[in-house]
Order: sequence, then structure tokens, then C-alpha cells
Amino acid sequence: MIEYVFIAGAAAGTGWLMRRKHRRRVAAGPAVGIPCMARRPAGSGRWRSGRVYADPGAARWVPGRGEAVALTGGRATGVRAPSVKEGISINPGSRIVTCAYEGGDMEIAVMPLDLRELLAAVPQAGPDAAGPPGPEGAP
Repeated sequence: MIEYVFIAGAAAGTGWLMRRKHRRRVAAGPAVGIPCMARRPAGSGRWRSGRVYADPGAARWVPGRGEAVALTGGRATGVRAPSVKEGISINPGSRIVTCAYEGGDMEIAVMPLDLRELLAAVPQAGPDAAGPPGPEGAP
């Protein structure tokens, strides 16, 4: 009988803590920026978490730790699904956008629901920049 009382108390305490955390998160408002994982140069290096901010002048990627990377003059050169090996490091349901900018190349992995917002911040390369690139990188 004492075990049931202990389990009920632990469940009530856990529910109270989770509700408190949820209320704090809601009170903080929506998160600014596009959550993503990025690596540079493209095709090598570690995936690092961060956010892409679509400023009016130019987009920038801000990692969780380290210096921000300005994506001035950046263009999305392709969109693809992650490989099996990449799916271990990042979410396998995400989409990888390859970007070319003044400082080099970068790959940015975002969830499919955030893809359109990222492509609006970093426009598509080429003369037909009217729409987003196809799922396999073809315009």
C-alpha cells in the first residue's frame, strides 16, 4: 500500500514540474529564428546545432556555441534528403540545403516544415529563382 502512495506522489510531482516547465515556455513566446543543424565546409566536418535568422539585410547562422556566420550573398544550390550515415547525426526526416555564400559552402539541415522559410531567407541560385529547388536538388 505504501508503494502506491509513493508512486502516486511521484506522478503528481512529475506532472506539476512538467506543467510548470510548459507554462514558462509558453510565457516566453515563440522561438525566433529557424532551428537547424549546419556544417561547413559542405560535405565534411561536424554537424552543429544553431539557428538561422532571416534579417532584412542578410541571413545569418548562429551556432549554439561560437561565432555567427553571415550568409551575405548566399544562394541555395540544392535540397536533398540526408543519407543513412548523415541520418545518424541529424534527424533522418530533415532536408539538407546546400548553400554557397561569400565565405564558402555550407550545408544546413532543417525540418520539412521549416524548409520554405529557410529558402525565403537564402534564395535559390540560378536565373530561375522563382520557386524552391526540388527535393533532389533539381530546380
